[in-house]
Amino acid sequence: MSSITQVQSLDWGTTPQGEAVHLFTLRNDHVEASITTYGARLTSVRTRDRNGTLSEITLGADELAPYLTGKGYLGATIGRVGNRIAKGGFTLDGTDYQIPLNNGPNALHGGPIGFDQKVWAAKEIPDGVEMSYVSPDGEMGFPGTLHVTVRYTLMDNSLRLDYEATTDRPTVVSLTNHAYWNLTGEIGDLSHHLLKLNAESFTPVDDTLITTGELRAVAGTPHDFRVAKEIGLEWNNDDQQLQLAGGYDHNWVLVGWDDPLHLAAEVTDPGSGRTMHVFTTEPGVQFYSGNFLDGSFQGRGGVSFKKRSGFCLETQHFPNSPNQPAFPSTRLEPNTTLRSTTIHSFSVS
Repeated sequence: MSSITQVQSLDWGTTPQGEAVHLFTLRNDHVEASITTYGARLTSVRTRDRNGTLSEITLGADELAPYLTGKGYLGATIGRVGNRIAKGGFTLDGTDYQIPLNNGPNALHGGPIGFDQKVWAAKEIPDGVEMSYVSPDGEMGFPGTLHVTVRYTLMDNSLRLDYEATTDRPTVVSLTNHAYWNLTGEIGDLSHHLLKLNAESFTPVDDTLITTGELRAVAGTPHDFRVAKEIGLEWNNDDQQLQLAGGYDHNWVLVGWDDPLHLAAEVTDPGSGRTMHVFTTEPGVQFYSGNFLDGSFQGRGGVSFKKRSGFCLETQHFPNSPNQPAFPSTRLEPNTTLRSTTIHSFSVS
């Protein structure tokens, strides 16, 4: 029998520009999740451990102010294009487009003012909330007026994210969510989490963390998570790719990614017994081990989120896809609808 999802909303402050921000909390017998209209972001996910204790498993804050700093993208919807674009530029139908740089020589997560810093419209839907945003033609340099929706719903022990986007001109789009997870329930040491990635290859990067275009086999590398292993087992390895990123910050090429919905990742915290399975319609997943968290984000209870206090599993198209014709395309045409789904399913053992 399905668990009934309750949805509650409250006022959550205003931006410096005077825009009202709201927070929606979804709750059933298994999972609680909170989503704010500021960045259509996930601020909290609470699940039960093997003893039945309901605890926080994401990095976030209980008030708006820390998110206004723009630090870390915690829990945010990322767009128009998640991850990095080399030198912030790409060519579409013979026209060059330039995104403002915000990550060294590159553009990251849609540029300096991406979807994570926008106030989205929201409405309650069955079992959840729908967030919507209209990105005008030319915003952050991207062509076309883009209409985007993200639906967050709870179904039994799963949190589901459904994305849709339409455009009035050819453009590029890759949407994702940037939640940081820590299944200990107390933002404790995550190095012993056991991670399995459904991937036989990954996309290596250059010294500015831009994909080279190569699909490299994970076999014989620290990027081999085909069999579950501790996240921290090799993150300090002298492997060149890990040295470039200060740990894991790479995209894995998912097995069966052209199937409608496929397994991306499985992660377990042996201490609490929590397991999270991630299913997606996307071709890749960026596993990021929180290497650039620096303590500047003040989270719940005044806790500073330091290096490797949380990890990300960002389901996505491959980084720098607009400049890599051999990668799955991020191009979106008028009169078509981009649809993408990611499901986080929680269990205990």
